[in-house]
Amino acid sequence: MKQIKLVIIMIILSLNQLFAQAEKEVISDSVASVSRLNLGRIEPYWLTVTYDKTTHLIFPSKIKYVDLGSEHIIAGKADEAENVLRIKATTRNFEPETNFSVVTEDGKFYSFDVFYSDFPANLNYDVLKMQKAIGRIDSEKVLLEDLSGAQAPVLEAALREIYRRNKRVVRHIASQSFGITLQLKSIYVNNGKYYLHLELKNSSNVSFPVDFISFKITDKKTAKRTAIQEKELQPLRMFLPLEPVPAQETQRNIVLLDQFTLDDDKMLVIEVFEQNGGRHQKVEVENIDLIHAKSVTDLKLIF
Repeated sequence: MKQIKLVIIMIILSLNQLFAQAEKEVISDSVASVSRLNLGRIEPYWLTVTYDKTTHLIFPSKIKYVDLGSEHIIAGKADEAENVLRIKATTRNFEPETNFSVVTEDGKFYSFDVFYSDFPANLNYDVLKMQKAIGRIDSEKVLLEDLSGAQAPVLEAALREIYRRNKRVVRHIASQSFGITLQLKSIYVNNGKYYLHLELKNSSNVSFPVDFISFKITDKKTAKRTAIQEKELQPLRMFLPLEPVPAQETQRNIVLLDQFTLDDDKMLVIEVFEQNGGRHQKVEVENIDLIHAKSVTDLKLIF
């Protein structure tokens, strides 16, 4: 009988050792997993919000997705400004902190930790300037199927590389008046999309506030009594937000349009309008210019 009890005790001890070892291995694996996850950790930005005022975040690209961590905050895109996010507290003095995440049209992911404050230090933030200031200009990327099947990372890489190179490929499409020069520097094409590289130079001493840029297909010069047919084109994306061009400075942008071609009697008209002013600029693009667009593959993009 004593021998049987001794055997049972030994079995129990052995099982305890096995369970303890298994527990250690599970803990070890968990720690290793956490360690590996930390290698891919996305550091959040810190943001303070309040109940009686609205905080605005200006992103470099249109907002595609917003996820809020709790009901203590509310957010939404600003009217007619798809790259501006409004956010405020729905509960006074909420604690602990909450969070929210944003994915933009260029495939970038942003994470924010949110804290409540009765007196936030700031209410308006330019995310691109914030990234530049802290050296985080390359935001985390997510895979988005966007713009009729084109991958957002390819679009972003092409836009960035065209802007970085700043190469003048097209040399005959420009307009100049009142000290303002509008120039189409290059046309690239890829996956059914045109990349139009525009430059706006202000040689005057008066700032040029850009109101908007229009793209339309219109008839070439016709008899005065002939009705002119126009088709407005909506840009799919602009690499940078429209900003005023200060005196004696130059600004560039890249506009993405769906691919098209023109009949012999048609042309693409690009117009830049001055806000509260009359120094509008216009350039005309013909079909021969479009069909000679450079391929994005020539840029040898690096992801």
